Amino acid sequence: MVGPPEGAAEGGAAEKGLGSALGSTVGSTGLDAELGRLEAGLAGRARGLALLESWYLERRLRRSTTPRGRPVRHGWVSSRYGWRTDPFTGLRAFHQGVDVAGRAGEPVRAVADGVVTWAGRRYGYGLLVEIAHGRGYVTRYGHNREVLVQVGQRVRQGEVIARMGSTGRSTGPHVHFEVLRDGRPVDPLPYLRAAR
Repeated sequence: MVGPPEGAAEGGAAEKGLGSALGSTVGSTGLDAELGRLEAGLAGRARGLALLESWYLERRLRRSTTPRGRPVRHGWVSSRYGWRTDPFTGLRAFHQGVDVAGRAGEPVRAVADGVVTWAGRRYGYGLLVEIAHGRGYVTRYGHNREVLVQVGQRVRQGEVIARMGSTGRSTGPHVHFEVLRDGRPVDPLPYLRAAR
């Protein structure tokens, strides 16, 4: 028959051994206090991790919905944002976007995640795709040969939304690219140059 070590009463030395291993000042109330401190520390860390996760997701969302990059992979800027001579009237006029010239049929891609708010013909733009990205950002892609998305459709950055063309007030195949911030056109060039 197996029992407690020789010279120890049941419930005596074996329990004292545990107590001495934890330190003589740790009793059941001390152990409870230590567990309470550990739980509080874990709760604090859990809150910290939740805040970190929230910050990371917000940052990722902000990055994916901020216009960045080029609407076409192959092409060149043929007309910049700002005052220029209008190719149809010969008069000075303000150009609210940049024109990126290229081959007809070249895929036109969304430069950020968003929701399509216009997909069709619009005066001056020909076949136009307009995308709302949130936080006041809207992008426009004009003069397309073909529109491949519908109003209300969610699109991701890099998704093909149209094919480059020369519809509307256009002198050749290009995409007229605009960035609006809080309803006002801004120079798209810094957004074109922004790396992903």
